[in-house]
Amino acid sequence: MGTATDTSFATTPEPTTLRFVRTLPGPIERVWAYLTESAKRGQWLASGDMDLRVGGDVYLEWHNDELSAAPEETPERYRGDKHPSMRGHITRLETMRLLAYTWSEGSEEESEVSFELTPRGDQVELVLTHQRLTDRRNRVEAAGGWHTHLAILEQVLSGDEVIPFWSTFEQLEREYDRRISRG
Repeated sequence: MGTATDTSFATTPEPTTLRFVRTLPGPIERVWAYLTESAKRGQWLASGDMDLRVGGDVYLEWHNDELSAAPEETPERYRGDKHPSMRGHITRLETMRLLAYTWSEGSEEESEVSFELTPRGDQVELVLTHQRLTDRRNRVEAAGGWHTHLAILEQVLSGDEVIPFWSTFEQLEREYDRRISRG
């Protein structure tokens, strides 16, 4: 893979929904482990406990500064909360195929993230859908974040050097700010 910005951008099938499609190195069991196991998920997104049953608790804690070997300065607006966290609940679960959970970052309104996996030979198609993002600013930030995190997941699974998180995220967030409708 080249840079995170040469992969496909999120689509918006509905005004409050982001959808990403990625083809990842398999097998599906390995990709599933990177979605559900704390230590593996922490290499590309966030570590934390996940009670793998419908209604089970989800706790995610981000360590974005630790995702790549290249040191970077954390942007000013993120320095106040060094390791942000999020709690949610699993809403849908089909082992090795579908994982969905609520996403609440302190706001009253919960969104939902789903990961759908489909085997494609020795690769796995991942469809990530983040819905009920009613605030445009949240959609832009979520799009930049998911795009960056998914690029890192692809690199981790491929054994490639991981891109620097913050500079990639900021570049993608600016691009999504141009792409996502203001309406």
